[in-house]
Amino acid sequence: MRTNRIRSFSFTFLIVLSLILLVSCGKTKQQAQIGEGIAIYYPENFVPERMLPSMALLKEPVEEGNVSSAMKVTPEFYQKEGKNCARIAVEEGTDLYGTGEVVGDLNRNGKEVTLWNTDNYTYAKDEGKRLYQSHPWILGVRTDGTSFGILIDNTWKQEIKLTNPIEIASEGPATRIIIIEKETPQAVLEALGQLTGKMEMPPLWALGYQQCRYSYFPDSRVKEVASEFRKRAIPCDVIWMDIHYMQNYKIFTFDSVTFPKPAELNDYLHSIDFKSVWMIDPGAKKEAGYFVYDQGTAGNYWVQDSTGNAFVGSVWPGPCSFPDFTMPETSAWWGGLYKDFMATGIDGVWNDMNEPAVFDGPDNTMPASNLHRGGGELPADVHARYHNVYGMLMVKASREGILKTNPDKRPFVLSRSNYLGGQRYAATWTGDNASTWEHFKMATPMVLNLGLSGQPFSGPDIGGYKGDPDTTLLANWMAVGAFYPFSRNHTEVNGVDQEPYAYGDEVEDISRVALERRYRLMPYLYTLFHESSETGLPVLRPVFFADVTDPKLREEQEAFLWGSDLLIVPKWAENPALPKGIWTSVSLVGEDSANDPVQPDLKLRGGSIIPLGKIIQSTEDYSTDSLTLLVCLDESKKAAGELYSDAGNGFEYQNGQYSIDQFKANVTGGNKLVVSCSKVDGDMAEEVRYYRVGLVTESGIQYSEWDNDGEIELPLVP
Repeated sequence: MRTNRIRSFSFTFLIVLSLILLVSCGKTKQQAQIGEGIAIYYPENFVPERMLPSMALLKEPVEEGNVSSAMKVTPEFYQKEGKNCARIAVEEGTDLYGTGEVVGDLNRNGKEVTLWNTDNYTYAKDEGKRLYQSHPWILGVRTDGTSFGILIDNTWKQEIKLTNPIEIASEGPATRIIIIEKETPQAVLEALGQLTGKMEMPPLWALGYQQCRYSYFPDSRVKEVASEFRKRAIPCDVIWMDIHYMQNYKIFTFDSVTFPKPAELNDYLHSIDFKSVWMIDPGAKKEAGYFVYDQGTAGNYWVQDSTGNAFVGSVWPGPCSFPDFTMPETSAWWGGLYKDFMATGIDGVWNDMNEPAVFDGPDNTMPASNLHRGGGELPADVHARYHNVYGMLMVKASREGILKTNPDKRPFVLSRSNYLGGQRYAATWTGDNASTWEHFKMATPMVLNLGLSGQPFSGPDIGGYKGDPDTTLLANWMAVGAFYPFSRNHTEVNGVDQEPYAYGDEVEDISRVALERRYRLMPYLYTLFHESSETGLPVLRPVFFADVTDPKLREEQEAFLWGSDLLIVPKWAENPALPKGIWTSVSLVGEDSANDPVQPDLKLRGGSIIPLGKIIQSTEDYSTDSLTLLVCLDESKKAAGELYSDAGNGFEYQNGQYSIDQFKANVTGGNKLVVSCSKVDGDMAEEVRYYRVGLVTESGIQYSEWDNDGEIELPLVP
């Protein structure tokens, strides 16, 4: 209680201080530097109690003085047609990105986005201009590569027009805007990560391939699918359970006929090295005698309508009530519901329908006039204020509850709805897409722009959710989908079976090769996830990151990067713009990377070293005791790389139980490649590790013998 009083006093003090500053400024907007290359701007009619605390920022910014003259981008605030607006002029030739989960091209110039989280089946509503998430964030890259970010610190419904000037119109109170100015887009994203937080390290298993359907049922069908993957040696880590596992679609229950023994099912999945993820929606069926509804009603935890009664709206179970996650007591209660649920052996949780979707509500959601009662640092206000963060508040409560239940395991939560900064709590996918080539090709720029908006852990439904992909489409989607950060095949209830083996031998073989490539790259991928958790940089990156001054790369959205060193070029890409310099095709599992008709061409950057593991069936078999180091030399005949290792789960890595190994390569005497391997950070006990070096050239890969020395030599073939 004392802590809450202190927080309440601190927040009240901030509001009072802000009001004093605004009054003292008269009609002049307040502005201040809040970090190196970061400034904050307030409109003259800013009302703190309607906008603070920020839902995107980790903490309230500390003002450090007047805005630096180096800041080139400045918002101009005004009002128009009853809306609070801002315009921001940008330098001619500037390319704009970001705005989170959006349909359309990677380059957002000329596009419009509406930030109002919406259940948008196949992206058909409002031409896909508003989807399941809101990221009031714009990344700008000038012609010389210098970059800026615009963070619109506003949860209310708003529209962004990515014109010049950029136009922002909010249906809520006037909003403050934060501007970041840096030398590169990478530096802007690192600053964004400092402001809004970064993804926590996920459990290693969440990086594996995952199979889902709406729905796999009964439990015998779940076992059948998992067993078939193992029988056919197709790598896979996770099976997902959609709402059909529930008793009459009631959350935190299990159907007594189709899923009578969930613990036994999870034990079986664990015995063949599978994890399970189960869905939980926010809507609780309004039914006396149902424990979730009874507890929520007794605790007065529900969102209220405008008259102060518990709001009731229809979702899958019928009439439902919805938790008010602005109330700390509601979030604590919600988190506690996971104790018995997770005790059945469930590994991860899927929070869906949390825009929130309401079938019989206005625009298929709650009325904007609904009431949230707040508490702690969050003030009471209408749903219009909290709509865009409802999903984020839900996954925050879910994550905290799961972590309290399993304190020694890293939580994995997937969310359909989220908000800028929500990467702190959950991974995401891009919702109910369609099984079309248009949506397949749209997926990459969507994932890229999510990464450019602070969310590195995302992916679409591979194969498409609505409809049945033909053989060619599924084969290509599986081949590229192996390189999404979140890699999951998912389809709807009435579609044909969409497991890779269900489409015949050709698709099965293509899928197996694609997933074996992903799993061989797991040491590199896990290292990228660690980098993202430390810096905020995305895992999947636009090609222009390889050279931010090359204008030809600015609109490339078919090819993409994994980190800085691996370029992925889909075979269906039409004349892709690729970075200059040394980028050499590399084979991982015997495939012909450059000439295979379906598998993307993988190109290794000159000057890089990438660690490869063994071909495995799940991350339960993951090990770094034997690594192949792929070396691609630069013009100076040198290369370098890194490997991050930890236990793959738990939190001991936060106490130093990790290892960072560095690899360096150079050619000596003109005819010998020497690669040194050394630990440079971390307290994790060093394991006996065997290495071999694979020198990547245009004519193929030359391998050394296996060696457990810290230095490997490879005589070069003339």
